[in-house]
Amino acid sequence: MKFFKSVFFLLALPIILVLLWWISTIVNPTFFVPTPGELITTFFGTWFGDRFTEDVLPSIGRLFLGIAGSIIVGVVLGILIGSFRPLRQLLEPLLEFFRAIPPPVLLPLLMIIIGVNWRMQVFVIIFGSLWPVLLNTVEGVRATDEVQRDTARSYGLGRLDRLRYLTLPAAAPQILTGVRQSLSIALILMVISELWYTSAGLGFTIVQFQRNFAIPEMWSGILVLGLIGLGLAVLFRYVERYILRWYHGLREVQRES
Repeated sequence: MKFFKSVFFLLALPIILVLLWWISTIVNPTFFVPTPGELITTFFGTWFGDRFTEDVLPSIGRLFLGIAGSIIVGVVLGILIGSFRPLRQLLEPLLEFFRAIPPPVLLPLLMIIIGVNWRMQVFVIIFGSLWPVLLNTVEGVRATDEVQRDTARSYGLGRLDRLRYLTLPAAAPQILTGVRQSLSIALILMVISELWYTSAGLGFTIVQFQRNFAIPEMWSGILVLGLIGLGLAVLFRYVERYILRWYHGLREVQRES
């Protein structure tokens, strides 16, 4: 019963939206909005072929490289900055300065320094999606209970053991909150980095469809982006539940008590 209830809540709203979309295309047909049937047919005809290997897979590869880079850099720097107060006070103005720079503004500069290639695109994704991970990691490390820290020291745990068994588990909920925020930012920056500065990729292809008035194909590209975002959300949900299984179990016990 619980399974069917979850499926219902998962599919109810998409089904309602598709029905409203279908009705609107019948009542008020327009060149700029394809019917659901036309979109599905175009979707399979456009993306299940050469475009999948030439545009979709490279974009997904750059996206995952950017996400992985932002998580690694954000967590490592966040632990260092959160653990050492002098370092945090020293770097805080610099971090606030770079955080305020919109990543798309860096594209012309990166084109000159790195060139128009996949490394430039990955760097833009890392730079933009880094900040939620970094800032949440810093706050998670800072919020570690002082009594637990003192207890760990009194039992003779070294710095690495305290990091592994105390700091990281305590900060994990906030770190994963930052990762969740960074996923949508990374997807947006992947598209932006491909819009004008490449000759392949999802962003470039969608713009080409729009310029050539291939409206169903353009909508099908948007559908691909939505499916990638949905896939990231589902994957992250399972990873989060695995990493934080102790945390969710503790919350269940607290609710029942």
